[in-house]
Amino acid sequence: MSRITTQDVEYVAQLARLELSDEETSQLTEQLSRILAYIEKLNELDTNDVPPTSHVLPIRNVVRRDEAAASMSREAALAIAPEESEGHYEVPRVIE
Repeated sequence: MSRITTQDVEYVAQLARLELSDEETSQLTEQLSRILAYIEKLNELDTNDVPPTSHVLPIRNVVRRDEAAASMSREAALAIAPEESEGHYEVPRVIE
């Protein structure tokens, strides 16, 4: 993999409409070069026997399945309503 040049950083900064000082450009060039060098080192690893993962922790979905189930009857729900009118909950008006 080729090394990141100052021109590469200036080009990307231009695309991102970033104004970088010479010091920032130099610093980013060095940092990006080190990152790429590290990636090259990681590419040397044999990962053929490593299963692909999407997360480093064993996360599982904790949301229950969305399944139809028996629920409270209309009469039971209306029985605990503070006020009821014509088969519906009656609540105080909140919008004038």
